[in-house]
Amino acid sequence: MSATGTLLYSAELIQEGGAYKLVVTDRLRHTVQTAYVSRRAVEQLPVFLSKLDSPYQRGIRRR
Repeated sequence: MSATGTLLYSAELIQEGGAYKLVVTDRLRHTVQTAYVSRRAVEQLPVFLSKLDSPYQRGIRRR
């Protein structure tokens, strides 16, 4: 998958020992937010991402 346009945010998921750290960078404001997330949340990422890519979001079809 290739992206075009302006990069607004980027995210990294880092495993540190048994912990998972999510690092989100706001490319426009040049800020970084970090949060530790549970293993359960990490396991659910594919489900969450597939919902974002769904043709139906909140009952409205995307064009």
